[in-house]
Amino acid sequence: MTPITETSALPLIAIENLSVEFSGNRVVEDLSFSVAPGRTVAVVGESGSGKSVTSLSIMRLADMMGAKFAQGHIRFGGQDLLTLSQKAMRSIRGKEIAMIFQEPMTSLNPVFTIGDQICEVLLLHENIGKAEADAEARRLLDMVRLPDSAALLKRYPHQLSGGMRQRVMIAMALACRPKLLIADEPTTALDVTIQAQILTILRDLQAELGMGMIFITHDMGVVAEMADDVVVMWKGKKVEEGPVAEIFANPQHPYTRTLLAAVPRLGSMAGEPFPKRMPLTVLQDGAPVLVGEERVQDTARYDQKPLLTVKDLSVTFDIRRTLFGTVTHRLSAVSKVSFDIHPGETLALVGESGSGKSTIGRTIQQLQTSRSGDIAFQGKLLSKMSAAERFHLRRDVQYIFQDPFASLDPRKTVGFSIAEPIHTHDILSGQAVRRRVDELLERVGLTSAHADRYPHEFSGGQRQRVAIARALAGDPKLIIADEALSALDVSIQAQIIALFMDLQAERGLSYLFISHDMAVVEEISHRVAVLYLGQIMEMGSRAQVFETPQHDYTRRLLSAVPVADPTRARRGALIEGDIPNPVHKVGEEPAILLHEEIETGHFVARRA
Repeated sequence: MTPITETSALPLIAIENLSVEFSGNRVVEDLSFSVAPGRTVAVVGESGSGKSVTSLSIMRLADMMGAKFAQGHIRFGGQDLLTLSQKAMRSIRGKEIAMIFQEPMTSLNPVFTIGDQICEVLLLHENIGKAEADAEARRLLDMVRLPDSAALLKRYPHQLSGGMRQRVMIAMALACRPKLLIADEPTTALDVTIQAQILTILRDLQAELGMGMIFITHDMGVVAEMADDVVVMWKGKKVEEGPVAEIFANPQHPYTRTLLAAVPRLGSMAGEPFPKRMPLTVLQDGAPVLVGEERVQDTARYDQKPLLTVKDLSVTFDIRRTLFGTVTHRLSAVSKVSFDIHPGETLALVGESGSGKSTIGRTIQQLQTSRSGDIAFQGKLLSKMSAAERFHLRRDVQYIFQDPFASLDPRKTVGFSIAEPIHTHDILSGQAVRRRVDELLERVGLTSAHADRYPHEFSGGQRQRVAIARALAGDPKLIIADEALSALDVSIQAQIIALFMDLQAERGLSYLFISHDMAVVEEISHRVAVLYLGQIMEMGSRAQVFETPQHDYTRRLLSAVPVADPTRARRGALIEGDIPNPVHKVGEEPAILLHEEIETGHFVARRA
């Protein structure tokens, strides 16, 4: 990192006594902190603590949401940003202060191509022509390691996976080489290998440009790896601030101690044959206390027939056609994938963004058609089911989406959204529906009063809890959780993991748990399947995959996990070599890997 000279020791941005209100409710109160050039300040705290509102206030985007600035100043470049007009802010936004948003699908314009949106930033703020902007856009996509960048420029946001969309947002934010970068959960949707790459890119750019960073995250491993200083927020107020090493080694505030106690740590389950439901650390009367029981999660019923069987599943997408409509290139999203899920079992699918995890989940949920292969639920093939049976299957198999804002209807209250599956499948009627909605909201850590609010009135983590409540409404047998915990801060994440495990113990629920968070996967799963470019590289019990990984790719995934320890040396190596590309010419499909069973239930891919 660049040494801070006497001239650069002055803050790049200073937030002084900032208070922000919405409809008379104060959500940020008397907040002060500053960022010096070349320094990174991590803002941490639970969902709803005011982290994102603070970042939106700096960008003056909170104004559009109805925010009122009750007091305070935001000083940047010799001026108070709170006194500037929106027109004046437009010359600063994107150029001098850039922001990576938490939810890329709602931040990218669905009617413009990726190339158009990156070029728009460059043409607006940089004195370059369209051809130069196109070349720079492609370079930016290569920098964030997106494959086939020339073709990607012509694609639309809905044609990309969640992690790929997040990398497009990062590329756009870095396009004009800003003085200050605000990163609001920038690596939430990214797998650990790409996350390590992006963090290295951000650090290198910071050293090169002397760029200041405000890093909003709930991933304490990322905080340990990136931050120089930490600001801890709780209920809209700053409760602790200090150098990163000091905050981790000697947290003073009870909330900070609670937050650090909730961090899942890779390797903590070593030697355990089953997942464990652990007690939660919560704040009670201003002090952190342990609540709940410790319980071995021996719920998987391997003596029973599988609830779900996937056999040789392949899914492809036609990418390019000739003028006459003949397909020339296909994306092989999933290639010959097979696995079972038993009653009461949690199978985790892990792998990089674009490896086919979400495509498998969507195909099981009948949201995506397969090219070949079979899916059977309770012994019956989906292809042989009647329309009525398929409809009933949608109640038994529920999906929790990665992006909760995109999956909730913005015009309906969350109570309506949670009640919808209850009405659709005629489970309850009358007042019983409202009682069930209230019960579900309280089960996921919200209150019955939240039922009458709309999705935009919640934080990202709260919206994800609403999505989980909606998935539970139909009393399903299998829940497909697609990055369901990625938007949650660690304290709420720990509560939801405990909730998932309690529901599994009570109801015999099964989970297909799609995630890139290896520490959470180790904590919650009975078995793990590691995906790479649409094929399973390794599959086995949690202990087999995490404690004795056999495939090189599995080892690479585990070594890339950020560790919540700021005293460890920060990694700086970039991933070398070609960017993996799942797009192939028709007739040149990828070779299908064979699997070898090296011990009972432990399969490893070998070259065909």
